[in-house]
Amino acid sequence: MRFTPPGVKALEVGFCANRDEGIKRKSYAVWIWIITFLAYCAYHLSRKPISVVKTVLHENCTDLNHHNNDSHWCQWKPFDQENYSTLLGGLDSSFLFAYAGGMFISGIIAERVNLSLFLSCGMILSGVFIALFGIGHALKIHNYWYYVVVQVLAGLMQTTGWPGVVTAMGNWYGKGKRGLIFGVWNSHTSVGNILGTLIAAAFVEIDWTLSFVVPGAIIAAVGIIIFFFMPETPSVVGLQSPYEMSEEDEPPLLSQTYNDSDEQRPLLEAEEASPEVAYIEKSETPRHEREERAISLFSALQIPGVVEFSMCLFFAKLVSYTFLYWLPMFIKDMNESFDSQESSTMSIFFDVGGIVGGIIAGILSDLTGMPASTCIVMLVFAIPMLLVYIAMDSISVGINILLLIIVGLLVNGPYALITTAVSAELGTHKSLKGNAKALATVTSIIDGTGSIGAAVGPLIAGALQDVDLVYVFYMLMASDFVALLMLIRLVNHEIRGFVQSRRLRRMQNNLHNS
Repeated sequence: MRFTPPGVKALEVGFCANRDEGIKRKSYAVWIWIITFLAYCAYHLSRKPISVVKTVLHENCTDLNHHNNDSHWCQWKPFDQENYSTLLGGLDSSFLFAYAGGMFISGIIAERVNLSLFLSCGMILSGVFIALFGIGHALKIHNYWYYVVVQVLAGLMQTTGWPGVVTAMGNWYGKGKRGLIFGVWNSHTSVGNILGTLIAAAFVEIDWTLSFVVPGAIIAAVGIIIFFFMPETPSVVGLQSPYEMSEEDEPPLLSQTYNDSDEQRPLLEAEEASPEVAYIEKSETPRHEREERAISLFSALQIPGVVEFSMCLFFAKLVSYTFLYWLPMFIKDMNESFDSQESSTMSIFFDVGGIVGGIIAGILSDLTGMPASTCIVMLVFAIPMLLVYIAMDSISVGINILLLIIVGLLVNGPYALITTAVSAELGTHKSLKGNAKALATVTSIIDGTGSIGAAVGPLIAGALQDVDLVYVFYMLMASDFVALLMLIRLVNHEIRGFVQSRRLRRMQNNLHNS
């Protein structure tokens, strides 16, 4: 039986009763955009405290003059050892490896259960485990493995977020201008990072228990709102899915690269659909008359472009999450005059750049229909900018802010485009004939693969920082280079498709003129 959220039921009886269908559809679509934005903003907000708090976990155990109340701060364990960077990196990786492994399972579950229940339960439990990390400080728990276990459980619960919100968006939005829609929407990641940084930084020098408890309470509260007010599909409120409607007026974002016409089928010419996908392709039954079937991981991997974008995201997300979890400490190491709160606040400009980068990447992808090429251009420019940033230590605050914005734009642009518009497009690929149930699986494959890279990055960064910070940046530059190599084949196909389409247009114009 389909679950209708209690708040949505009330809206259907009251506000939405006898409303024009077009107005009703637009109103709900805008609401889904807002509520999923808030949901994933809360997910990222709750991930940020560890990067802020780690700037004091070791410092306050060793710097006797940093606080007046030395006995409170300088007896804190277990992060008072010389290998503290490795210990902190282990906490990051505990969360991220659990997140990466759980993501593949989470996507499969999301296809088979109600999304509003799935998201709300995941968010409430995420809030509990995030808060438990900070409560460990209040209860004076000094066992390292307590924090590792809490991080693992939080990572598993956080896997509910991405498949859930992307699938909900995919259920409500058609294919037209997805790059722009998802580019703006994906700013929730950076907005969440910024808010999480500011909230955690507000308490870090006072009592870092609250740096975790407050974000935990926020994500749980948003989860309750999701339970009451998120309709997972248009059918919940008596509307047609956008995939049941005519798509002729909504050109897909990846049409030049991924359509299967004779003139423009570069990615499909050597690839065949899996048996499950082939069954869907050959079915003559109208979409609204057949039951959608969830597809397997293997079948999802047969969709052209999924493997390449997944591998690219592995390395792109490695870079992005290394900054997510270590940037405040990087800034503090490069500028010794900054205290923990100042370095944390400075790091938000990286996320400001990420907002701009996601929107620019989405717009360029919409205009060109060439998402792989858009990603590769940004990755090419990101590599020298990382070198410039690490080479310019002891720089003024203004230059530091400018470089952080530029680096954030170039690093997060490809990551944002792949995890949103590209994932949604591949999850509703033409070979699936509108089977939206594939969306959560495709999303979980791409983001799950990326999350493995996200887990590896902070772990390596923690070990390399013990040697020299410059080696961390060399590792990040190498990762961006490998990320762009993963897209070479797709870029080649995109360019060929673009040239072919130009040639076709010229031929059509010549025929028309003659």
